[in-house]
Amino acid sequence: MIPQLFDRSALRRHRDRAAAAAPGADFLFREVADRLADRLDDVTVSFPLALDIGARDGVLARALEGRGGIETLVRLEASEALCRAGGGIAVVGEEDRLPFAAGSFNLIASNLALHWTQDLPGALAQIKRALKPGGLFLASLFGGETLTELRRGLLAADAATSGGAAPRVSPFADLRDAAGLLQRAGFDLPVADLDTIRVTYDSPFKLMADLRAMGETNALAARPRHFARRALFVELASQQTGRQAATFQIIYLSGWA
Repeated sequence: MIPQLFDRSALRRHRDRAAAAAPGADFLFREVADRLADRLDDVTVSFPLALDIGARDGVLARALEGRGGIETLVRLEASEALCRAGGGIAVVGEEDRLPFAAGSFNLIASNLALHWTQDLPGALAQIKRALKPGGLFLASLFGGETLTELRRGLLAADAATSGGAAPRVSPFADLRDAAGLLQRAGFDLPVADLDTIRVTYDSPFKLMADLRAMGETNALAARPRHFARRALFVELASQQTGRQAATFQIIYLSGWA
């Protein structure tokens, strides 16, 4: 049995909340969607039927408009609220439980969603199966150095206030693992590469507010189930010596069926 690393019901609640967030909170998803979509500009093949996995409100679908010869795009999203927000053809479903027949799509793309799967190898195998022969898979997901500054700050604050360390930031895949998983899933011409986006905030609390608005707050199954104590945040704030840095390491994946 695959271990349940994430609480998917909590993740859906977080995504539902993101659907009602103020405009602008999805800046990171828009930026990475544009960079991911740019990769289609060098491909001469047309992809009439495409699937967007973990589609949110259609941020990647908008970036893909007019590209790759896409005629029909289906969005798959775990949050019904985000499905409704994006319009078009949308299916409520999980990233690692694809409800599609083998050989259904010419293109399958995913923007900053696959880091939430319980079983990434299994998800990649399902994606490969759902592609038509000659189909293309494109994805972005957060890499291992993502939010390393916040992770260190929370670990230090936990140690200072409780003498322990609660799981507060998700683990992320590294580049070597991601490349190996593409090969394991049987993709042809697998490619995995890295990009880094660095952002600064006035405080760690501004960063955490943005993560909340993105729907990217802690959904680990082993997360603390009680509200964090005030002392933790007082200690976290006391560590602040300037603006809060936030690193987002992006892994890009591509492979052919």
